[in-house]
This record gives sequence, structure tokens and C-alpha cells, in this order.
Amino acid sequence: MAFVLLTGCSTSSNGDNLPTRDPAVAATAPAPTAAPAGEVTPLGTPIAGLFAEASTGRLTALDVGTSKSSTLLVIDPAKLAGTPSVDAVSLPAPGVAISQGKPGEVLIPAAKRILRVDLATRAVTEVPVAGDARSVQYLDDGRLLVGTADGKVRTLSPQGAVVSTVDGLASADALTYTDHRVTVLDRRQTSVTEIEPGKDGLGLSLRAGDGATTMISDRFGRILVTDTAGGELLVFSAAPLVLRQRFPVNSSPYALAYDQRSDTVWVTCTQSNEVVGFDLSTGIPKEVGRYATVRQPNSVTIEQRTGDMFVGSATGDGLQRIRADDRKRGH
Repeated sequence: MAFVLLTGCSTSSNGDNLPTRDPAVAATAPAPTAAPAGEVTPLGTPIAGLFAEASTGRLTALDVGTSKSSTLLVIDPAKLAGTPSVDAVSLPAPGVAISQGKPGEVLIPAAKRILRVDLATRAVTEVPVAGDARSVQYLDDGRLLVGTADGKVRTLSPQGAVVSTVDGLASADALTYTDHRVTVLDRRQTSVTEIEPGKDGLGLSLRAGDGATTMISDRFGRILVTDTAGGELLVFSAAPLVLRQRFPVNSSPYALAYDQRSDTVWVTCTQSNEVVGFDLSTGIPKEVGRYATVRQPNSVTIEQRTGDMFVGSATGDGLQRIRADDRKRGH
């Protein structure tokens, strides 16, 4: 299905003079006091981002990289025991995050470009972007929605041409598309903002705690945000944008993953080296699981076909797997 989105001219608002704060970051994790749950596979590098591609189930892990380049690890989760099946794909620029592209592809925002990585061939292609890309969302009709460090949200055609630009934010650090609305997380303003289809300006904007860092959406169209500075999980609805739930998590909640089979959101807590699960099915978040993780769990993802959860260590302590069956048994 194709969507009509962000059509029209660029807005003239300027995000340079907005009141902002330094973006919140994950807390520095202490040395672990408990053995990580599940299984841990050494990867030999700190993991800055982690994502399970939907159609293949392949895990993709972004290393910390250097000022000029980084590496994407492509991992077969069925071959993690013993000698793991890991392919390293060199990237021409430091990647910021990983998100879903077309089936079999992941997208990586980087300086002045979006990197498209075909997981079958390992080929990397570049889509030029005016500005430093911080977020990207693939649309069903092949267009890309791109957020930049200077607060612009651009829609690119499948061929990479700029279709439209909306500005007025301080930064556009994460994007979701739910209920025919784009929602943008601005870490510098610690806010979430709607962009309505067919409009050339920003819509409703709400504060997202004291220092929001991560945003995802779930299969019901809810928008899930970690308020890292405030120690909370925030749950918004779209169309209209409304804060529906907030729940104390504490211990510097940071990365998010959603298990669509159990309607559970998992939140990593870097201050305590834990991952905590919350059942959202009743309308009030209810804690349903808490597990010790590898040190500095700055990334987490769910492989939706199996329900297995993977946690990445940003200090190089490995890739952790907590199987869905073990979570059901409370292990």
C-alpha cells in the first residue's frame, strides 16, 4: 500500500533558536554483579546498534566505528553456537542506527547519506542526503523518510530525489509511521512531534519527559519512548498525539524492542545491566520479566519469527541471546 505523505513546499521555520538541552545518553554501566541470562556470544567489538531484519531473521550489529567508517556485522542467529556465522560489511561512513528497509535490506543513517545494505549480497549503496542523517523510515511505496541532525524531515522518492522538506525541530533523531502520521523524536528538545499527511509544517508536539532518547512503535500504533533522564517508559498514541501511559523504570532506561507475539516491550537499563519487560495489553504497563544482561546494554532487538531477544554490549562483552521459551519459563 502506498501513502501520500509530506507533500508540498518546505516550511520556513527555523529550529536554530529553540530552547534545547544536551541530548540525554545512556548511563555508564557498572561492572556486572550477576551472570547474564541466556547465552552470550563474543563478537570482539563493542556493539552500538542491533536490529533483526524482518524477512530473513538475520541479526545486524553496528560497531562503534571510527570518525571515518564503521562495520556492520551480519549474523545468522541459527549459527551462534560454537563458531558463529558472522559476516563483516565495511561501511563508507560511521553509521548512527539500523532500521528496516525493503525486504532483505537494512537502512543506516550516516553523514550526508543513507546507506542501504542488501543482506543477501552484502552490497552497500548510498542515497545522498543534504545534512547529517540521524534517522530513516522506509515507506511501503519505496520512499524514504529521513530525519537530520539540524531538525529537518525529508521525504525522498524511491530514486532518491527530495519530494518535500519539513523543518522547525532542533534535531530529528527517530521516526515512526503509525495511523498515517509521522512522529519525530527530538532529543535536544526532549519532545515528540506529529507531521500530518499532506501538510508542509509540524503538527502537535508534546514534551517527552526530562531527557528522551529512544522511540519505536508497536503493531497497535502506539509510540513507545524511553525517558532516560527521567527514568520512565512513555506510551503515546498517534492521530491525535496523546500521552496515554507513563511508568517508572529507573536505572537509566535506554534501548527498546517490541515483541509483537506477546505484546511486550523490553527496555534495557544501563545503570543496572538489566533488561525489563512490560506487558502493555491491559492498558497499564505491567512488569513481566527482568533479566541480567551483558555490560552496557545499549541495544536490544527481537527476532519476531522466534521471539528470541538479543542484547548488545557497547563495551565489547558480546551478544546476548535470551530465548522466548526461557522467558516463558522465567529462566
